[in-house]
Amino acid sequence: MSPALPRPPLILASTSRYRRELLERLKLPFEVRSPDVDETPQAGEAPAALAERLALAKARAVADRHPQAITLGSDQVADLDGQPIGKPGGHAAAVAQLRQMSGRAVIFHTALAVLRPDTGFARVLRVPVTVRFRQLGDAEIETYLRAEQAYDCAGSAKSEGLGIVLLDAIESGDPTALIGLPLIATARLLREAGLDPLGADGR
Repeated sequence: MSPALPRPPLILASTSRYRRELLERLKLPFEVRSPDVDETPQAGEAPAALAERLALAKARAVADRHPQAITLGSDQVADLDGQPIGKPGGHAAAVAQLRQMSGRAVIFHTALAVLRPDTGFARVLRVPVTVRFRQLGDAEIETYLRAEQAYDCAGSAKSEGLGIVLLDAIESGDPTALIGLPLIATARLLREAGLDPLGADGR
């Protein structure tokens, strides 16, 4: 019987606490590295393409320094009528975003890239989530943002928190995608890359 191959290290190329907390659900040891990638959209770049490009750029920035590891990069871009919506960063911008999205459907494109340079494994995919917002009054928006300052979330609403009350519906094949990391797709790509969360010793 041949000895088991050593388990490849797993690296999350992100400083997002939301993605870190999600990846912890798979019960695999992993390290976190900052990808240090410019996230400025290119001229005319569609939100879906932007999410995929940034997910791959983040994974590559870290994988180039750790070729023996499996590196995971992810990015999310909110899409309102073809226009990207980023993180508000502050109260006024969050109010403006929620007013803009009131009563409308927003597509959140969550892209995932998994790279393992030593074997040549490279996959990029995207999981869209359609979020339908209720009609929101200014008083509701202010009350929400006082209770939950969702200034680090694209779209200014945390669906895993109080922000769920702002919504009419969430349509997706993977509810974790909206939070920032599609775990169904992540587990599948990790298995394909040689790291099975339910395998013996995580292999």
